[in-house]
Amino acid sequence: MKLINIGFGNMVSAGRLIAIVSPESAPIKRMVQEARERGMLIDATYGRRTRAVLVMDNDHIILSAIQPETVAGRLNTKENSQEGDMGE
Repeated sequence: MKLINIGFGNMVSAGRLIAIVSPESAPIKRMVQEARERGMLIDATYGRRTRAVLVMDNDHIILSAIQPETVAGRLNTKENSQEGDMGE
């Protein structure tokens, strides 16, 4: 199981991640609000501004205080390092 650091020592399973999106658009704001109402929202921002919204395969929505590009970069780095380990 691959884990991705989403800031402040919080980790999510890479295999369950569907999308990493910016929280700026109205549809994403609605999705976050609906998840909050259903009790499916995980706020990992530690009170800071939300910069990335992670959509998981089990309908959970996770808020992160780091940029979507940073999360995606960590995902790609993790995948590349594991592929390199398997080839040895």
